[in-house]
Amino acid sequence: MFQKESYTGTKQQNYQLVTQQLSSLLEGETDRIANLSNASALLNLFLTDVNWVGFYLLKSGELVLGPFQGMPACIRIPIGKGVCGTAAQKRETIRVDDVHLFPGHIACDEASQSEIVIPLIKDDELIGVLDIDSPSKGRFDGIDQDCLERLVKNLVKYI
Repeated sequence: MFQKESYTGTKQQNYQLVTQQLSSLLEGETDRIANLSNASALLNLFLTDVNWVGFYLLKSGELVLGPFQGMPACIRIPIGKGVCGTAAQKRETIRVDDVHLFPGHIACDEASQSEIVIPLIKDDELIGVLDIDSPSKGRFDGIDQDCLERLVKNLVKYI
């Protein structure tokens, strides 16, 4: 049974702990949807000041909504459109301090003000993206980006 931890260390230490928790949670499970579901739930518990945490998976050349925590969301996102589609196309993390200033931003939840999207890449193949939104502008910094990229690198071993 999973028990919620108190994250009382530095930001980097807390991310390291949640990454270890994720590995323990997913160890031995091979079902992609189950593992992404638990990953989104764990990140939603861990992260503060966020209103959406979830995955879009690459299917037939577009991103399709996968496991998530938060308000109902856009179901399909074309590659190259919005923050998620752009991160998928470029295969790199995109961190947006103010989503209203991002050209072509796709508004699924009007409360979202900032966003970070990290591509899921395994064996040089794009699987999808991790998308995290916040109701606060400038919520995500370089530490978040670096630690979430490491978490995703670990996560793709289980999907």
